[in-house]
Amino acid sequence: MPDFYEIKEKFSETVKTTPPVRVIVISFVLIILVGTGLLMLPVSSKVGGASFIDALFTITSATCVTGLVVGDTFTLWTPFGQGVILACIQLGGLGLSTLTIGFSLLVRRKLGIREMKLASESSGGSGLDIAGLLKLTIGFTFACEAIGACLLALRFVPMFGVNGIWPSIFCAISAYCNAGFDVLGFYPSQGSLTAFAGDPLVSLTISFLIIIGGLGFIVVQDIYLCKIQPRFHHKDTLRLNFHSQICIRVTVALLLVGTLGFFLFEFDNTMSHLNVLEKLNCAFFQSTNTRTAGFASVNIGAQYELTKILSILLMFIGACPGSTGGGIKITTFMVLAVTVMCTIRGKNEAVVLRHRFSTPTVYKAFTVAILAFLLVFVDAGVISSLNPDIAYLDCLYEATSAFGTVGLSANVTPLLDPISKLILIFTMFIGRVGPLSFGLSILMRHKSKGDSIYPEGRMLIG
Repeated sequence: MPDFYEIKEKFSETVKTTPPVRVIVISFVLIILVGTGLLMLPVSSKVGGASFIDALFTITSATCVTGLVVGDTFTLWTPFGQGVILACIQLGGLGLSTLTIGFSLLVRRKLGIREMKLASESSGGSGLDIAGLLKLTIGFTFACEAIGACLLALRFVPMFGVNGIWPSIFCAISAYCNAGFDVLGFYPSQGSLTAFAGDPLVSLTISFLIIIGGLGFIVVQDIYLCKIQPRFHHKDTLRLNFHSQICIRVTVALLLVGTLGFFLFEFDNTMSHLNVLEKLNCAFFQSTNTRTAGFASVNIGAQYELTKILSILLMFIGACPGSTGGGIKITTFMVLAVTVMCTIRGKNEAVVLRHRFSTPTVYKAFTVAILAFLLVFVDAGVISSLNPDIAYLDCLYEATSAFGTVGLSANVTPLLDPISKLILIFTMFIGRVGPLSFGLSILMRHKSKGDSIYPEGRMLIG
Protein backbone atom coordinates (compact mmCIF):
# COMPACT_ATOMS: atom_id res chain seq x y z
CA MET A 1 0.00 0.00 0.00
CA PRO A 2 1.53 3.37 -1.01
CA ASP A 3 2.52 5.65 1.85
CA PHE A 4 1.66 9.32 2.29
CA TYR A 5 4.78 10.60 0.53
CA GLU A 6 4.15 8.45 -2.56
CA ILE A 7 0.58 9.72 -2.78
CA LYS A 8 1.78 13.30 -2.33
CA GLU A 9 4.41 12.83 -5.05
CA LYS A 10 1.89 11.36 -7.48
CA PHE A 11 -0.58 14.16 -6.77
CA SER A 12 2.12 16.79 -7.27
CA GLU A 13 3.15 15.21 -10.57
CA THR A 14 -0.47 15.08 -11.74
CA VAL A 15 -0.97 18.77 -10.98
CA LYS A 16 2.25 19.71 -12.79
CA THR A 17 1.29 17.81 -15.95
CA THR A 18 -2.34 19.00 -16.00
CA PRO A 19 -2.98 21.65 -18.71
CA PRO A 20 -3.54 25.12 -17.16
CA VAL A 21 -6.96 25.48 -18.80
CA ARG A 22 -8.07 22.27 -17.08
CA VAL A 23 -6.80 23.53 -13.71
CA ILE A 24 -8.91 26.68 -14.13
CA VAL A 25 -12.05 24.68 -14.96
CA ILE A 26 -11.45 22.38 -11.98
CA SER A 27 -10.96 25.41 -9.68
CA PHE A 28 -14.40 26.72 -10.64
CA VAL A 29 -15.92 23.29 -9.97
CA LEU A 30 -14.31 23.18 -6.51
CA ILE A 31 -15.58 26.66 -5.62
CA ILE A 32 -19.09 25.65 -6.67
CA LEU A 33 -19.05 22.41 -4.68
CA VAL A 34 -17.72 24.04 -1.51
CA GLY A 35 -20.11 26.97 -1.83
CA THR A 36 -23.08 24.68 -2.40
CA GLY A 37 -22.25 22.73 0.76
CA LEU A 38 -22.02 25.94 2.79
CA LEU A 39 -25.27 27.29 1.37
CA MET A 40 -27.12 24.09 2.29
CA LEU A 41 -26.29 24.60 5.96
CA PRO A 42 -29.27 25.67 8.13
CA VAL A 43 -27.34 28.80 9.15
CA SER A 44 -27.32 29.98 5.52
CA SER A 45 -31.04 29.96 4.84
CA LYS A 46 -33.98 31.89 6.31
CA VAL A 47 -36.42 29.17 5.21
CA GLY A 48 -35.01 26.27 7.21
CA GLY A 49 -32.41 24.81 4.87
CA ALA A 50 -32.08 25.08 1.12
CA SER A 51 -32.48 22.17 -1.29
CA PHE A 52 -29.46 20.89 -3.18
CA ILE A 53 -30.78 22.18 -6.52
CA ASP A 54 -31.49 25.69 -5.21
CA ALA A 55 -28.15 25.89 -3.40
CA LEU A 56 -26.26 24.57 -6.44
CA PHE A 57 -28.09 26.94 -8.78
CA THR A 58 -27.42 29.98 -6.58
CA ILE A 59 -23.73 29.22 -6.01
CA THR A 60 -23.16 28.41 -9.69
CA SER A 61 -24.81 31.70 -10.59
CA ALA A 62 -22.60 33.52 -8.07
CA THR A 63 -19.34 31.78 -9.00
CA CYS A 64 -20.04 32.22 -12.71
CA VAL A 65 -20.97 35.88 -11.94
CA THR A 66 -24.34 35.47 -13.61
CA GLY A 67 -27.10 36.72 -11.32
CA LEU A 68 -29.95 34.34 -12.09
CA VAL A 69 -31.65 33.40 -8.82
CA VAL A 70 -34.36 31.06 -7.58
CA GLY A 71 -35.67 33.80 -5.29
CA ASP A 72 -34.75 37.15 -3.78
CA THR A 73 -31.26 37.00 -2.24
CA PHE A 74 -32.15 39.04 0.84
CA THR A 75 -35.38 37.15 1.48
CA LEU A 76 -33.98 33.63 1.08
CA TRP A 77 -30.51 33.85 2.64
CA THR A 78 -29.21 34.90 6.04
CA PRO A 79 -26.24 37.29 6.39
CA PHE A 80 -23.98 34.22 6.52
CA GLY A 81 -25.50 32.83 3.33
CA GLN A 82 -25.20 36.23 1.65
CA GLY A 83 -21.53 36.30 2.71
CA VAL A 84 -20.97 32.90 1.10
CA ILE A 85 -22.60 34.16 -2.11
CA LEU A 86 -20.47 37.32 -2.10
CA ALA A 87 -17.26 35.32 -1.53
CA CYS A 88 -18.13 33.11 -4.50
CA ILE A 89 -18.83 36.20 -6.61
CA GLN A 90 -15.39 37.61 -5.79
CA LEU A 91 -13.63 34.29 -6.38
CA GLY A 92 -15.56 33.65 -9.57
CA GLY A 93 -15.13 37.17 -10.89
CA LEU A 94 -11.36 37.20 -10.62
CA GLY A 95 -10.74 33.48 -10.80
CA LEU A 96 -9.29 31.39 -8.00
CA SER A 97 -5.92 31.07 -9.74
CA THR A 98 -5.71 34.84 -10.31
CA LEU A 99 -6.34 35.53 -6.64
CA THR A 100 -3.97 32.94 -5.24
CA ILE A 101 -1.12 33.75 -7.61
CA GLY A 102 -1.79 37.47 -7.27
CA PHE A 103 -1.51 37.33 -3.49
CA SER A 104 1.71 35.33 -3.86
CA LEU A 105 3.12 38.22 -5.87
CA LEU A 106 1.92 40.78 -3.36
CA VAL A 107 3.99 39.07 -0.66
CA ARG A 108 7.01 39.16 -2.99
CA ARG A 109 7.10 35.49 -3.95
CA LYS A 110 8.38 34.86 -7.47
CA LEU A 111 6.38 32.82 -9.97
CA GLY A 112 7.56 29.62 -11.57
CA ILE A 113 6.98 28.67 -15.20
CA ARG A 114 3.96 26.57 -14.26
CA GLU A 115 2.35 29.46 -12.38
CA MET A 116 3.11 31.86 -15.24
CA LYS A 117 1.25 29.61 -17.69
CA LEU A 118 -1.69 29.22 -15.33
CA ALA A 119 -1.86 32.97 -14.69
CA SER A 120 -1.71 33.70 -18.41
CA GLU A 121 -4.65 31.37 -19.09
CA SER A 122 -6.66 32.74 -16.18
CA SER A 123 -6.18 36.45 -16.85
CA GLY A 124 -6.12 36.31 -20.63
CA GLY A 125 -2.60 37.73 -20.69
CA SER A 126 0.05 37.23 -23.33
CA GLY A 127 2.75 36.17 -20.91
CA LEU A 128 4.83 39.33 -21.41
CA ASP A 129 4.22 40.85 -17.99
CA ILE A 130 1.99 38.46 -16.09
CA ALA A 131 3.40 39.48 -12.71
CA GLY A 132 2.62 43.15 -13.31
CA LEU A 133 -0.80 42.29 -14.69
CA LEU A 134 -1.79 40.23 -11.64
CA LYS A 135 -0.58 42.86 -9.18
CA LEU A 136 -2.55 45.52 -11.02
CA THR A 137 -5.59 43.24 -11.26
CA ILE A 138 -5.79 42.57 -7.51
CA GLY A 139 -5.03 46.14 -6.44
CA PHE A 140 -7.24 47.79 -9.06
CA THR A 141 -10.16 45.45 -8.33
CA PHE A 142 -10.22 46.13 -4.60
CA ALA A 143 -9.75 49.88 -5.17
CA CYS A 144 -12.69 50.05 -7.60
CA GLU A 145 -14.91 48.03 -5.30
CA ALA A 146 -14.00 50.23 -2.31
CA ILE A 147 -14.70 53.45 -4.22
CA GLY A 148 -17.97 52.03 -5.56
CA ALA A 149 -19.06 50.97 -2.07
CA CYS A 150 -18.36 54.47 -0.72
CA LEU A 151 -20.37 56.11 -3.51
CA LEU A 152 -23.32 53.77 -3.01
CA ALA A 153 -23.13 54.37 0.76
CA LEU A 154 -23.79 58.05 0.08
CA ARG A 155 -27.29 57.00 -0.99
CA PHE A 156 -27.97 53.84 1.01
CA VAL A 157 -26.71 54.92 4.45
CA PRO A 158 -28.91 58.06 4.64
CA MET A 159 -31.85 55.93 3.49
CA PHE A 160 -31.30 52.81 5.61
CA GLY A 161 -28.90 53.92 8.35
CA VAL A 162 -26.23 51.44 9.40
CA ASN A 163 -28.12 48.73 7.47
CA GLY A 164 -27.13 50.52 4.27
CA ILE A 165 -23.43 49.63 4.63
CA TRP A 166 -23.81 45.95 3.73
CA PRO A 167 -25.89 46.59 0.55
CA SER A 168 -23.29 49.18 -0.52
CA ILE A 169 -20.42 46.70 -0.20
CA PHE A 170 -22.39 43.80 -1.65
CA CYS A 171 -23.67 45.71 -4.70
CA ALA A 172 -20.26 47.29 -5.41
CA ILE A 173 -18.48 43.91 -5.51
CA SER A 174 -21.37 42.33 -7.41
CA ALA A 175 -21.34 45.16 -9.97
CA TYR A 176 -17.57 45.15 -10.57
CA CYS A 177 -17.61 41.37 -10.94
CA ASN A 178 -20.59 41.72 -13.30
CA ALA A 179 -22.65 39.38 -11.12
CA GLY A 180 -25.99 41.17 -10.83
CA PHE A 181 -26.82 39.99 -7.29
CA ASP A 182 -28.24 42.48 -4.79
CA VAL A 183 -29.49 42.41 -1.20
CA LEU A 184 -32.06 45.20 -1.43
CA GLY A 185 -35.05 42.89 -1.08
CA PHE A 186 -36.00 44.60 2.18
CA TYR A 187 -36.73 47.82 0.27
CA PRO A 188 -40.19 47.82 -1.35
CA SER A 189 -39.83 47.66 -5.14
CA GLN A 190 -40.64 45.40 -8.08
CA GLY A 191 -37.25 43.73 -7.87
CA SER A 192 -33.54 44.44 -8.12
CA LEU A 193 -32.86 48.19 -8.53
CA THR A 194 -36.23 49.24 -9.97
CA ALA A 195 -36.70 51.71 -7.09
CA PHE A 196 -33.53 53.51 -8.23
CA ALA A 197 -34.30 53.62 -11.98
CA GLY A 198 -34.13 57.43 -12.03
CA ASP A 199 -31.33 57.80 -9.47
CA PRO A 200 -28.07 58.73 -11.26
CA LEU A 201 -25.87 58.23 -8.18
CA VAL A 202 -26.86 54.58 -7.81
CA SER A 203 -27.35 53.66 -11.46
CA LEU A 204 -24.27 55.42 -12.85
CA THR A 205 -22.01 54.13 -10.06
CA ILE A 206 -23.11 50.56 -10.73
CA SER A 207 -22.96 51.08 -14.50
CA PHE A 208 -19.37 52.30 -14.48
CA LEU A 209 -18.30 49.51 -12.12
CA ILE A 210 -19.81 47.05 -14.59
CA ILE A 211 -18.13 48.72 -17.59
CA ILE A 212 -14.71 48.77 -15.91
CA GLY A 213 -15.03 45.15 -14.82
CA GLY A 214 -16.23 44.17 -18.29
CA LEU A 215 -13.33 45.82 -20.15
CA GLY A 216 -10.89 43.20 -18.95
CA PHE A 217 -7.67 43.36 -17.00
CA ILE A 218 -5.51 43.47 -20.16
CA VAL A 219 -7.22 46.68 -21.28
CA VAL A 220 -6.97 48.21 -17.80
CA GLN A 221 -3.25 47.45 -17.67
CA ASP A 222 -2.73 48.91 -21.13
CA ILE A 223 -4.58 52.13 -20.24
CA TYR A 224 -2.48 52.46 -17.10
CA LEU A 225 0.86 51.83 -18.83
CA CYS A 226 0.13 53.92 -21.94
CA LYS A 227 -2.02 56.78 -20.65
CA ILE A 228 -1.68 57.16 -16.87
CA GLN A 229 1.85 56.08 -15.89
CA PRO A 230 3.64 58.33 -18.46
CA ARG A 231 1.94 61.39 -16.97
CA PHE A 232 3.45 60.60 -13.57
CA HIS A 233 6.90 60.75 -15.17
CA HIS A 234 6.09 63.81 -17.34
CA LYS A 235 6.37 61.78 -20.54
CA ASP A 236 4.19 61.65 -23.65
CA THR A 237 1.36 59.16 -23.59
CA LEU A 238 1.57 56.08 -25.80
CA ARG A 239 -0.87 54.53 -28.24
CA LEU A 240 -3.04 51.73 -26.89
CA ASN A 241 -2.43 48.29 -28.33
CA PHE A 242 -4.69 46.81 -30.99
CA HIS A 243 -6.62 44.62 -28.53
CA SER A 244 -7.44 47.56 -26.25
CA GLN A 245 -8.53 49.76 -29.15
CA ILE A 246 -10.95 47.11 -30.38
CA CYS A 247 -12.35 46.46 -26.90
CA ILE A 248 -12.92 50.13 -26.08
CA ARG A 249 -14.39 51.09 -29.46
CA VAL A 250 -16.80 48.16 -29.65
CA THR A 251 -17.80 48.61 -25.99
CA VAL A 252 -18.72 52.26 -26.62
CA ALA A 253 -20.58 51.35 -29.81
CA LEU A 254 -22.62 48.60 -28.13
CA LEU A 255 -23.43 50.85 -25.18
CA LEU A 256 -24.72 53.55 -27.54
CA VAL A 257 -26.75 51.09 -29.63
CA GLY A 258 -28.23 49.51 -26.51
CA THR A 259 -29.06 52.85 -24.89
CA LEU A 260 -30.77 54.15 -28.03
CA GLY A 261 -32.66 50.89 -28.52
CA PHE A 262 -33.97 50.66 -24.95
CA PHE A 263 -34.85 54.36 -24.96
CA LEU A 264 -36.93 54.10 -28.14
CA PHE A 265 -38.48 50.67 -27.59
CA GLU A 266 -39.46 51.09 -23.92
CA PHE A 267 -40.16 54.83 -23.86
CA ASP A 268 -43.91 54.38 -23.27
CA ASN A 269 -43.75 50.90 -21.77
CA THR A 270 -41.59 49.92 -18.79
CA MET A 271 -40.14 53.45 -18.52
CA SER A 272 -43.43 55.31 -18.88
CA HIS A 273 -43.36 56.49 -15.23
CA LEU A 274 -40.03 58.32 -15.67
CA ASN A 275 -39.26 61.75 -17.13
CA VAL A 276 -37.07 62.09 -20.23
CA LEU A 277 -33.73 62.43 -18.40
CA GLU A 278 -34.60 59.54 -16.09
CA LYS A 279 -35.57 57.44 -19.11
CA LEU A 280 -32.21 58.18 -20.74
CA ASN A 281 -30.43 57.26 -17.51
CA CYS A 282 -32.49 54.08 -17.21
CA ALA A 283 -31.83 53.13 -20.85
CA PHE A 284 -28.07 53.52 -20.34
CA PHE A 285 -28.27 51.44 -17.17
CA GLN A 286 -30.15 48.65 -18.94
CA SER A 287 -27.80 48.76 -21.92
CA THR A 288 -24.83 48.33 -19.56
CA ASN A 289 -26.42 45.53 -17.58
CA THR A 290 -27.78 43.59 -20.53
CA ARG A 291 -24.31 42.93 -21.91
CA THR A 292 -22.55 41.74 -18.79
CA ALA A 293 -24.23 42.12 -15.40
CA GLY A 294 -27.88 41.58 -14.57
CA PHE A 295 -29.21 44.34 -12.35
CA ALA A 296 -32.63 45.45 -13.49
CA SER A 297 -34.14 48.91 -13.14
CA VAL A 298 -37.36 47.94 -14.97
CA ASN A 299 -39.64 44.92 -15.10
CA ILE A 300 -37.89 42.70 -17.66
CA GLY A 301 -40.86 40.39 -18.06
CA ALA A 302 -43.04 43.31 -19.18
CA GLN A 303 -40.69 44.44 -21.97
CA TYR A 304 -41.74 44.26 -25.60
CA GLU A 305 -40.56 41.27 -27.64
CA LEU A 306 -38.40 43.54 -29.82
CA THR A 307 -36.62 44.78 -26.70
CA LYS A 308 -36.02 41.21 -25.55
CA ILE A 309 -34.53 40.33 -28.95
CA LEU A 310 -32.15 43.31 -28.67
CA SER A 311 -31.26 42.15 -25.15
CA ILE A 312 -30.57 38.60 -26.38
CA LEU A 313 -28.16 39.91 -29.02
CA LEU A 314 -26.30 42.09 -26.50
CA MET A 315 -26.15 39.29 -23.93
CA PHE A 316 -24.82 36.87 -26.52
CA ILE A 317 -21.96 39.24 -27.44
CA GLY A 318 -21.06 39.95 -23.81
CA ALA A 319 -17.93 41.63 -22.46
CA CYS A 320 -14.20 41.66 -23.23
CA PRO A 321 -11.78 38.72 -22.88
CA GLY A 322 -9.99 38.42 -19.55
CA SER A 323 -12.79 40.31 -17.81
CA THR A 324 -15.42 39.42 -15.23
CA GLY A 325 -18.11 39.27 -17.95
CA GLY A 326 -19.28 36.46 -20.22
CA GLY A 327 -20.72 35.95 -23.70
CA ILE A 328 -18.78 35.09 -26.85
CA LYS A 329 -16.77 38.26 -26.09
CA ILE A 330 -16.45 41.54 -27.96
CA THR A 331 -13.31 40.48 -29.82
CA THR A 332 -15.00 37.34 -31.14
CA PHE A 333 -17.93 39.42 -32.37
CA MET A 334 -15.54 41.89 -34.04
CA VAL A 335 -13.60 39.13 -35.81
CA LEU A 336 -16.86 37.63 -37.09
CA ALA A 337 -18.30 40.96 -38.22
CA VAL A 338 -15.11 42.11 -39.97
CA THR A 339 -14.59 38.71 -41.63
CA VAL A 340 -18.13 38.68 -42.99
CA MET A 341 -17.88 42.28 -44.26
CA CYS A 342 -14.50 41.70 -45.90
CA THR A 343 -15.76 38.48 -47.51
CA ILE A 344 -18.80 40.28 -48.91
CA ARG A 345 -16.49 42.97 -50.35
CA GLY A 346 -14.38 40.31 -52.05
CA LYS A 347 -11.30 40.59 -49.82
CA ASN A 348 -9.24 37.54 -48.96
CA GLU A 349 -8.25 38.80 -45.49
CA ALA A 350 -10.16 40.34 -42.60
CA VAL A 351 -8.63 43.78 -41.99
CA VAL A 352 -9.56 46.47 -39.44
CA LEU A 353 -7.57 49.45 -38.12
CA ARG A 354 -4.76 48.52 -40.54
CA HIS A 355 -4.40 45.12 -38.88
CA ARG A 356 -5.41 41.77 -40.31
CA PHE A 357 -6.78 38.83 -38.36
CA SER A 358 -4.78 35.63 -38.66
CA THR A 359 -6.47 32.51 -39.98
CA PRO A 360 -6.28 30.70 -36.59
CA THR A 361 -7.94 33.71 -34.95
CA VAL A 362 -10.82 33.61 -37.45
CA TYR A 363 -11.19 29.83 -36.96
CA LYS A 364 -11.26 30.22 -33.19
CA ALA A 365 -13.84 33.02 -33.35
CA PHE A 366 -16.18 31.01 -35.57
CA THR A 367 -15.73 27.93 -33.36
CA VAL A 368 -16.65 29.85 -30.20
CA ALA A 369 -19.66 31.51 -31.86
CA ILE A 370 -21.04 28.28 -33.34
CA LEU A 371 -20.63 26.33 -30.10
CA ALA A 372 -22.31 29.13 -28.14
CA PHE A 373 -25.13 29.43 -30.69
CA LEU A 374 -25.84 25.71 -30.57
CA LEU A 375 -25.68 25.62 -26.77
CA VAL A 376 -28.11 28.51 -26.31
CA PHE A 377 -30.70 27.40 -28.86
CA VAL A 378 -30.65 23.75 -27.84
CA ASP A 379 -30.99 24.75 -24.17
CA ALA A 380 -33.88 27.07 -24.98
CA GLY A 381 -35.62 24.33 -26.98
CA VAL A 382 -35.30 21.76 -24.20
CA ILE A 383 -36.43 24.22 -21.52
CA SER A 384 -39.39 25.27 -23.67
CA SER A 385 -40.45 21.65 -24.18
CA LEU A 386 -40.20 20.94 -20.44
CA ASN A 387 -42.13 24.12 -19.58
CA PRO A 388 -44.82 24.48 -22.28
CA ASP A 389 -46.54 27.33 -20.43
CA ILE A 390 -43.49 29.57 -20.94
CA ALA A 391 -42.98 31.30 -24.30
CA TYR A 392 -39.98 30.16 -26.34
CA LEU A 393 -38.61 33.72 -26.51
CA ASP A 394 -38.53 33.88 -22.72
CA CYS A 395 -36.75 30.50 -22.61
CA LEU A 396 -34.23 31.79 -25.16
CA TYR A 397 -33.82 34.95 -23.09
CA GLU A 398 -33.12 32.87 -19.98
CA ALA A 399 -30.67 30.54 -21.75
CA THR A 400 -28.77 33.45 -23.33
CA SER A 401 -28.67 35.25 -19.99
CA ALA A 402 -27.17 32.14 -18.42
CA PHE A 403 -24.56 31.68 -21.15
CA GLY A 404 -23.66 35.37 -21.17
CA THR A 405 -23.40 35.26 -17.36
CA VAL A 406 -25.75 38.24 -17.37
CA GLY A 407 -28.42 37.26 -14.87
CA LEU A 408 -31.35 39.20 -16.27
CA SER A 409 -34.53 37.16 -16.16
CA ALA A 410 -37.90 37.40 -17.83
CA ASN A 411 -39.32 36.39 -14.43
CA VAL A 412 -39.41 32.69 -15.29
CA THR A 413 -36.35 31.16 -13.56
CA PRO A 414 -38.18 30.50 -10.25
CA LEU A 415 -40.94 28.76 -12.25
CA LEU A 416 -38.66 26.26 -14.00
CA ASP A 417 -38.59 22.54 -13.20
CA PRO A 418 -35.43 20.97 -11.67
CA ILE A 419 -34.15 19.62 -15.00
CA SER A 420 -34.39 23.07 -16.59
CA LYS A 421 -32.50 24.54 -13.64
CA LEU A 422 -29.76 21.92 -14.10
CA ILE A 423 -29.54 22.89 -17.77
CA LEU A 424 -29.12 26.54 -16.81
CA ILE A 425 -26.49 25.57 -14.22
CA PHE A 426 -24.47 23.82 -16.93
CA THR A 427 -24.98 26.77 -19.29
CA MET A 428 -23.79 29.29 -16.69
CA PHE A 429 -20.68 27.21 -16.07
CA ILE A 430 -19.88 26.93 -19.78
CA GLY A 431 -20.50 30.65 -20.20
CA ARG A 432 -18.03 31.52 -17.44
CA VAL A 433 -15.14 29.24 -18.38
CA GLY A 434 -15.84 29.56 -22.12
CA PRO A 435 -17.10 26.84 -24.49
CA LEU A 436 -13.68 26.47 -26.12
CA SER A 437 -11.82 26.33 -22.79
CA PHE A 438 -14.30 23.77 -21.47
CA GLY A 439 -13.81 21.62 -24.55
CA LEU A 440 -10.03 21.92 -24.33
CA SER A 441 -10.06 21.03 -20.63
CA ILE A 442 -11.75 17.73 -21.51
CA LEU A 443 -10.10 16.85 -24.80
CA MET A 444 -6.61 18.34 -24.44
CA ARG A 445 -3.80 15.83 -24.52
CA HIS A 446 -0.03 16.15 -24.55
CA LYS A 447 1.30 17.72 -27.73
CA SER A 448 2.22 15.39 -30.54
CA LYS A 449 5.71 15.37 -32.02
CA GLY A 450 4.69 17.36 -35.05
CA ASP A 451 1.80 18.41 -37.22
CA SER A 452 1.20 16.63 -40.50
CA ILE A 453 0.91 18.58 -43.73
CA TYR A 454 -2.18 17.77 -45.77
CA PRO A 455 -3.11 18.73 -49.32
CA GLU A 456 -5.51 21.66 -49.69
CA GLY A 457 -9.15 20.70 -50.11
CA ARG A 458 -10.97 22.83 -52.67
CA MET A 459 -14.75 23.22 -52.77
CA LEU A 460 -17.38 25.81 -53.56
CA ILE A 461 -18.81 27.88 -50.67
CA GLY A 462 -22.09 29.82 -50.72
